[in-house]
Amino acid sequence: MKKPKWVIAKEQGKRAAANETVWLFGLHAVRDALENPNRVKLRLVVTRNALERLGDSVAKGGIEPEISDPRKFAAPLDPQSVHQGAALEVKPLDWGKLEDVALGDGPQPPRIVLLDRVTDPHNVGAILRSAEVFGARAVVAMQRHAAPETGALAKTASGALERQPYLRVRNLADAIIALQDMGYLVLGLDGEAEQTIEAAVDGKRDRAIALVMGAEGPGLREKTRETCDGLVRIDFVGGFGSLNVSNAAAVALYAAKA
Repeated sequence: MKKPKWVIAKEQGKRAAANETVWLFGLHAVRDALENPNRVKLRLVVTRNALERLGDSVAKGGIEPEISDPRKFAAPLDPQSVHQGAALEVKPLDWGKLEDVALGDGPQPPRIVLLDRVTDPHNVGAILRSAEVFGARAVVAMQRHAAPETGALAKTASGALERQPYLRVRNLADAIIALQDMGYLVLGLDGEAEQTIEAAVDGKRDRAIALVMGAEGPGLREKTRETCDGLVRIDFVGGFGSLNVSNAAAVALYAAKA
């Protein structure tokens, strides 16, 4: 019996995902990936100077380096990439299921950041850094219309990508509902909201809280807004109140800390 086209497409997508690789670049990103035992490492291209600067991390990574001429760097990177003489081909990280991360044990009530169509890898990388600093359980984005794991994202994250779970889900509204079923209070960031984050979490800091950030410009989609438990804003001083989404995520995580 011939397989339906949708089944064939799904199988092809799974095979493509299994074969997908990412080139990380830059000393910080490469060093932290080499030292991450959960990373599948495939190829390390370095200049002699970068090899010296990476030090023991190369041995920890268990991979033989390929020495490259800095004038003709052998890794297939964008010519504009600031690679600092180090590039590492890896498999994307698998952080498991949302419920496994969301319900894990921890010293503080959990915090999670959800991203609604935030596609700029530099913004997502910066959000991962903030999520790590403020102890968030995970950053969650959609499989489509979101920044994938890339070298640019990893470099901006400055190592946080190796330690901070970055999950991709098929449907953001479904993920929000799943978190609500787990006991999370889900708050969407909206500059026009009546309530501030501080007011919304007052007396509830012992609860699990998820913060939903929208893309710069369009903000949260209507379905996302409707699914959240409430909409909140960052309280600004003065008449001008606009933050880059990565800065807003950092402020929101701080405001909602346990």
